[in-house]
Amino acid sequence: MSANERPSGQQQTGRAAARATADSAFLRACRREPVPHTPVWFMRQAGRSLPEYRKLREGTAMLESCMRPDLVTEITLQPVRRHRVDAAIYFSDIVVPLKAIGIDLDIKPGVGPVVERPIRGRADLERLRPLDPDDVKYVTEAVGALVGELGATPLIGFAGAPFTLASYLVEGGPSRNHEHTKALMYGDPELWAALLDRLADITSAFLKVQIEAGASAVQLFDSWVGALAPADYRRSVLPASAKVFASVAGYGVPRIHFGVGTGELLGLLGEAGADVVGVDWRVPLDEAARRVGPGKALQGNLDPAVLFAPRTAVEAKADEVLEAARGLEGHIFNLGHGVLPSTDPDALTRLVEYVHARSATRAPSVKV
Repeated sequence: MSANERPSGQQQTGRAAARATADSAFLRACRREPVPHTPVWFMRQAGRSLPEYRKLREGTAMLESCMRPDLVTEITLQPVRRHRVDAAIYFSDIVVPLKAIGIDLDIKPGVGPVVERPIRGRADLERLRPLDPDDVKYVTEAVGALVGELGATPLIGFAGAPFTLASYLVEGGPSRNHEHTKALMYGDPELWAALLDRLADITSAFLKVQIEAGASAVQLFDSWVGALAPADYRRSVLPASAKVFASVAGYGVPRIHFGVGTGELLGLLGEAGADVVGVDWRVPLDEAARRVGPGKALQGNLDPAVLFAPRTAVEAKADEVLEAARGLEGHIFNLGHGVLPSTDPDALTRLVEYVHARSATRAPSVKV
């Protein structure tokens, strides 16, 4: 092997992480293999529900937190230590790659991402330059530190899907009705396709950085895509999401796809190329499996608001999720969306323990 053919330091780190985590319950479930117990992690498990997070973030803006490897590492590790979840999720925000390429935006408390100059015309596309790994060196550094700390616990890479990124860029911030987004999608389909294609390339590059630095799986969040009808998704969104999943297929890491309010889109989310389809709380897992079809694992799907109920009620609802998951090819227990900020952290810890214990009594013997 010549010097030019030798794997880079990042690639070596990624391969070492893959070996360390290969037999984890989380990755087994993603691959639809037998597991010793149902693996558990929570979307937004690192964040405002944890007092240690709030203390660490005091005086530091959200985007700055996402760009400081020391903070990213500690925030990502906090819920793993506290809850003993089966996977860590990289702490970031979906607009980080957009900020990295020079888009003028900020995350305003109580509002969310706000874009100073929304994208509305063809000339605006030129502001979306390709993402270079050097733009996000802090991601490479943070992921490398995390895989060293996590050992056999997998790290999930994170990115926003093209449609949701486009919605923020076109609307200028969060939107209830997505009127500017849909007006562009319906009124200028060529510009819309070009916008999503550029965002697919940016997202792909962002995920590749995380995988090459050691992430064991990746999740694509399409937070707003539930606003679309299936025909619109197939025509105007699926090609860009499929491009993202295809771009990282060669790495061999599981690819997870999740959207909110996507019960009517579940089959299409899987069709886009995901190995694991995330399901929110509105569709039972057995029905979701029917809609998605064979060959995919499912992730979900406890209503996050259930965690505010008494412990017996939480356990009863968790049992319902586990029962609906019986017979699935692969199942990762998660919430139907993210942890709500005022959730009692102890309720999350108890839920992890309960799902582990409950599912271990049902699982076949697995050598790990």
